Amino acid sequence: MITVEMLEKIRQEHRPMLEERLLKEDKVVIKDDEIVLKGDYYKKQYRIALKNCGIVDPGDIRDYIAMDGYRALAKILRGKQPEDVIEDMKASNLRGRGGAGFPTGRKWEQSFKQASDKKYFICNADEGDPGAFMDRSILENDPHAVLEGMTIGGYAVGSNQGFIYVRAEYPTAVKSLKKAIEQAKEYGLLGENILGTGFNFDIELRLGSGAFVCGEGTALMESIEGKRGMPRKKPPRTSHVGLWQKPTILNNVETLANVPVIMNKGVDWFRSIGTEKSPGTKVFALVGKVANSGLVEVPMGTTLREIIYDIGGGVQDGKVLKAVQTGGPSGGCIPASLIDTPVDFESLSKIGSIMGSGGMVVMDENTCMVDIARFFLEFTVDESCGKCTPCRIGNKRMLEILTKMTNGTAEEREIEELKELAEIIEDTSLCGLGQTSPNPVLSTIRYFYNEYEAHVVDKICPSGVCKSLLRYNITDNCIGCRRCVKECPAHCITGKVKEVHVIDQDKCIKCGSCYDVCPKNAIKIG
Repeated sequence: MITVEMLEKIRQEHRPMLEERLLKEDKVVIKDDEIVLKGDYYKKQYRIALKNCGIVDPGDIRDYIAMDGYRALAKILRGKQPEDVIEDMKASNLRGRGGAGFPTGRKWEQSFKQASDKKYFICNADEGDPGAFMDRSILENDPHAVLEGMTIGGYAVGSNQGFIYVRAEYPTAVKSLKKAIEQAKEYGLLGENILGTGFNFDIELRLGSGAFVCGEGTALMESIEGKRGMPRKKPPRTSHVGLWQKPTILNNVETLANVPVIMNKGVDWFRSIGTEKSPGTKVFALVGKVANSGLVEVPMGTTLREIIYDIGGGVQDGKVLKAVQTGGPSGGCIPASLIDTPVDFESLSKIGSIMGSGGMVVMDENTCMVDIARFFLEFTVDESCGKCTPCRIGNKRMLEILTKMTNGTAEEREIEELKELAEIIEDTSLCGLGQTSPNPVLSTIRYFYNEYEAHVVDKICPSGVCKSLLRYNITDNCIGCRRCVKECPAHCITGKVKEVHVIDQDKCIKCGSCYDVCPKNAIKIG
């Protein structure tokens, strides 16, 4: 076991060696005692949760200590009461980065005030959004930040037992966490009598089985208890009655990674970043039709335009931006006309989207918004636990309507029926999964109503994505080479050599073979 003094000695001895190694690798810039990654991609980023990713060796606790790791924990255990820690968290207004945005300090206070012989502290690392890898990056590259944040939280609320619920599909993250827990215990920074202060706190891993619904807090707790992961009715809040009916705090990975930094640098420093109502930074997984995809951490209030163009390098292949989807499969689709919207909880909510855990999908001019709504809803239907009727049945009915639209068999009245059904599901579902599942539908109807009309009334897909609505036509540019005739598997193209050919639309299977082989681009899609 090490003391606080020994901790500081490791920091002073190891920091120069860490800096020397990083400078030799030519991957960082050191300025004002700050170590930041080199490259244009990072210039406009402000890294708090990701500050150590790509810098420290996750398998060496000394690297983390050299970057001020466990300094916050030592300071708190030696000089602050739990109430003081909670007041600092409340003053920082750190809001949960898992999606709901509930103030972390208020959540901790609720649990602290509960009289109980046992309290639990859980890290939700069950990152299930398609295309999201924010938590994964922190767990794999900076696991000690999560352990320190949890231990501080455990001290604040009066808990001595923590759990990290992590996806089994993240084997590298699991390995990294196991190693970090082992090292923290070896150094006396986890377990019994931490840093000789008399405070006990242990952390165990629990592996999730890939169920998206287990990202919901109460479903996650059911899973830890060995039951099927299904949401509970609320109230009571989990801070009052949670895991094994005891007061329980649940924070996600990114939230906890912020805690040690806030405690080290102070509330005022943290509040100086971001906006008044949403201070600090947010990590996004920038993916889709964007030139530079990857993790992006920026101050709250940064506009979508800055993220996509200044950091992401704009839309791929020089195409036109059509929409941005934020918040994962339950998020809304934001049109290009609103890309100057600041990214914070309130601003995104006003335009029909959500922050979510931080997914950000860029879509170009060739994206069909009706098909996008269908795609995300298909995911939600597959991942629904089936406990409540609105989500179990309602989302299936919405998916059926959307499928009819993309197949060209829907009727005009079904657009309004779809909207009405989405609003009912939003209002009556049991948990957050069902309550937010209509967002892709409602937002695309709101901003791209013309595409719904095109699919339903005109029976065309303006983006040329929905196969059943495609129509291949041969223009007068046809030279009668007969290459299309030879390639057509349906034998639906007729015409003589050196004469304009014709496609029998009733026989055409929309495979696109003719389009691909035409040497004169004489076949158009309409």
